This record gives sequence, C-alpha cells and structure tokens, in this order.
Amino acid sequence: MKVLIVAGEESGDLYGAELIRRVREIYPGVIFYGIGGRRMRAAGLECLFPAEPLSVVGLPSLSQLRLLREAWQSIREFLVDQPLRATVLIDFPGFNLRLARLCRRVGVPVFYYVAPQVWAWHRRRIKTLRRCVDLLAVVLPFEKEFFEKEGVRTVFVGHPLLDLLRPTLSRRLFCEIVGLSPHHPLLGIFPGSRPSEVQRLLPTFLETYRLLRRDHPHLQAVAVKAGGLPEDSLWEEARKEIRVLSGYQHEVLRHAEAALMASGTITLEGALLGTPMVAAYRLSGWAFFLARLLVRVPYITLPNLILGERVVPEVLQDEVTPERLAEEIRPFLFETRAREEVRHKLGRVRELLGGPGATRRVAELLVDFLRATSPPESPPPSASATH
Repeated sequence: MKVLIVAGEESGDLYGAELIRRVREIYPGVIFYGIGGRRMRAAGLECLFPAEPLSVVGLPSLSQLRLLREAWQSIREFLVDQPLRATVLIDFPGFNLRLARLCRRVGVPVFYYVAPQVWAWHRRRIKTLRRCVDLLAVVLPFEKEFFEKEGVRTVFVGHPLLDLLRPTLSRRLFCEIVGLSPHHPLLGIFPGSRPSEVQRLLPTFLETYRLLRRDHPHLQAVAVKAGGLPEDSLWEEARKEIRVLSGYQHEVLRHAEAALMASGTITLEGALLGTPMVAAYRLSGWAFFLARLLVRVPYITLPNLILGERVVPEVLQDEVTPERLAEEIRPFLFETRAREEVRHKLGRVRELLGGPGATRRVAELLVDFLRATSPPESPPPSASATH
C-alpha cells in the first residue's frame, strides 16, 4: 500500500519519523513516499525530495522558490502517476494546503497532522481545510473546538513532544561529556532550525552572552545547531567562544538555567522541560510588516498561547538587541526565585496538553483511516489534467 507523506520543517520531520515507525509496526504493508528530512529517511521514507532546503521563514528567496517548484513538480508527478491509498500532510501549510487541493482533484484522501495555525493568521485557509482535508489530527487542546466550528472533521490526539522529550544524562555527566563545569550557570542558545533564522539571531545571541559575562565571568553557554543546517562562518565564530553541539538538545534544555531561543517549536520543548527562556522573532522588514497585518493572536510563542499569559518574554524585530535580551534573561540565569517561579508556571503546559501517547494515538487513527479508504477503482487522471 502506497502512501504519500510530506513534511517540510524540522519539527514535522521529527513527528513524521515517529509516525512512520508506529504505523509500520501496526500495518507493515504501508510504504511511505514523499518529502522528509533525515529522521524520516532513517525511518524508511522513500524520499522524492529532501525537506532540508525547503524550510523558509518569511518571504522565500528566488533560489528557495526554485527549490519549492522542483519539489512541487516531483510530488505532483508522483501523485498523478501512482495509485495511492492516501496522502499524509504534516504542518508546512504553504506547500501542503496546495497539495491538499491537488489531492482532492485527483481523488486521493487527505489526512492532515499538526494543523496550520489558521487561528493565528491566514483565516482564508480554513476553506481549503474544510473542502480538501478528510481528517485533521490536532495537537493543541483549543484547536479541536475551533476547527469543528469551522466544519472540519477534527480529532485531538495530544502533543507528540510529550513522547519525544527524553533527556537521559544527569547534569554532572552531561557537563563532563561536553567539557563544562556543573557548578557554574549555563545559558542555552537555540538560534533556529533554518539558515535565515541563524543569520538573523546567532550573532545577537552571542553578543548577549558577551554582555552577560561582563558581570558574570563564570557564565557558560552552549549553542545547539539543528540537524540539516550547513556549516558556515557564523558557527565557526561561535565555536571560538562557546560549545556548539549538534545533539544533546534535550539535555541542554533540561540543564541550562535559561535559554535564548528563536520563536518556534523549540519554545514548547523548553516549556515541557521547564526551561526558563526568552524567545526572539526577527524577519525582514517587509515580511514583518505583513505578519503584523495578518497575525490575530496576542502572543507568538506556543507556551504563552496555551497558558493565555506572557510567561515567556517575547522580543520582536528591532527590539532584538543584546541589551534587551540580557535584561530579559538575566533574572532567570542568576536569581533562583525568578527561575523557580517561571518553571512552576511552565509546568501547567504539560497538564494542559494531556498525557503521553500522542504518537501511538495518531498512528492508530491513521491506520483506521487507511483501512477505511477503498483503493481507487480506476487509474488517476493524467498529469495534464492537473495543470
């Protein structure tokens, strides 16, 4: 049984890999084809196009547009030429909602996992979800009611991060492995999973670290380089001052007194591990102008949205300066009371997301969806019919 699956971002690759493994345990005859990153490929994805070059924050460059077009051509040709049981779409809405429309035209059922954040912006996308998605599996507790009111068949499965966060090393052992002192405060630096994010945030995060060290010379820092990011001069410069790791992300979150982060899924990981953090969000001027017109929620980080209050400081655009970041994060690093207060508040995020088992639940839901989907009685339309 052939199933198309598409994930275009680091978090989607993580969730997709776990989903592929779980589904194949329950239903071994499923073969997954599509777009994914290194984790999905390791889980057995028959890759039609790699996900790493497709991840974009803000407006894509011309080279990124060309890559997106190449990926689209690969997927479109496969979709219209192969007898598929279903398509599984994971987040990545700019690409995947267009693909959902194509699936509807050629008669391939669509299972969407991790909903587009249309409750925050791009409300017009709800029409595509209503018309083209057969089943939507959501991971945030408020999403089920929202989408059902909009006429989308929706199931809340819980958040997969509750299953995937598995720090295993003690602080002493972690510090010994990476060459740090367990007795001095540690700053975690997470500049994002996309090259554009790293370019905009890593230099400022490093300057923030230098500023903090003027008053606290024993402060240590570790930057986590997301999988799939290319090596460049920014990382070379960072290694001259701090540790740069390509693994141990969850250990850094667990053991850092506080962290500087690009706004994204990493903020939810930090919340679930109780990491006091400051989230930064910086786009090109034009992209940020458009975002301000479109965004309809009071916060940009998932922990704050889930809690309904500003627990994680959010620093945006021109305010992302070393001085402002240092001011926001200093209490978390050096004041025990401030650190424990925010950890207590972040603990409510885990309670609101429900218990573990989301990966198992969504896999079982997908298997039931596949079993209920009849194979096509006739071959799909030719490629020319989908232009």
